[in-house]
Amino acid sequence: MTVDRETIEANLRQHVETLAGLIGPRTLERPKTIAATVGYLENQWRGIGFEVERESYVALGQQATNLIVEKRGTSRSDEIVLLGAHYDTVSTTPGADDNASAVAVLLEVSRLLRGHDGRRTARYVAFACEEPPFFNFGEMGSQHHASQCRQRGERIAGMLCLEMVGYFSDEPGSQQVPATIPSRLHRFFPRRGNFLAAVGNPPSWKLAWAFRRGFKRSTRLPLFSICLPETVHEIRLSDNSSFWDQGYPALMLTDTSFLRNPNYHLESDTPDTLDYARMTEVTLGVAGAMRRLLK
Repeated sequence: MTVDRETIEANLRQHVETLAGLIGPRTLERPKTIAATVGYLENQWRGIGFEVERESYVALGQQATNLIVEKRGTSRSDEIVLLGAHYDTVSTTPGADDNASAVAVLLEVSRLLRGHDGRRTARYVAFACEEPPFFNFGEMGSQHHASQCRQRGERIAGMLCLEMVGYFSDEPGSQQVPATIPSRLHRFFPRRGNFLAAVGNPPSWKLAWAFRRGFKRSTRLPLFSICLPETVHEIRLSDNSSFWDQGYPALMLTDTSFLRNPNYHLESDTPDTLDYARMTEVTLGVAGAMRRLLK
């Protein structure tokens, strides 16, 4: 299959510049920005050929909305592989890396796989309310969706959480190690921020292995994959934890956030700080992993 990297990169840049440049901070306190974001995502997915479902719920007294699209599987459609990213920000940032980069990759992976007939169902979800004050208060879009999945008895074969996937650096020492990792183990962790991390909890090890194989076949971008106990609290800081709490296997796919990106939650998290060529490789790698997981 011929891969058009130029088109993917141009699309990624357009998505990020629209979300983090034109729209800016995306919070429920700024309802116009949320409406603009939801409208943009719906238009993009409808343009690809998807039907978009709005999943609305109440978050701290305000209406919040997840957006869901699916490509049903051919023979194991009751088994779902879910790729998700949150579209909101904190109020202090335009949120290019956090989390427009991830939403952009979500859109492009779904576009690449629109014509792919997997045996399992592919579900793509843009989550509301990942950031404070909603985080870990039962009000996150991913917490709502994961609990609904469990109540419906859905079989989530694996959840892939895209969380900040656009900032890279080749400089020595540009990558930090989580503070909760014992210092004696630091030598096993990369010290250059030039890779994508795929992080799971121990019950998600089979998903991590399958993801790694699909990713590595599709791109040469370095991948650091690891499963850690949830006592390493940094691995619970995104939507993947909502699915772990419901007993589903899940991975966080990330550039490691504040362990690498100095613009985290700041006004300086702008579209010009991202590496769109390497985001293209992230897109290709995640699409390749999705193909493997959908078999």
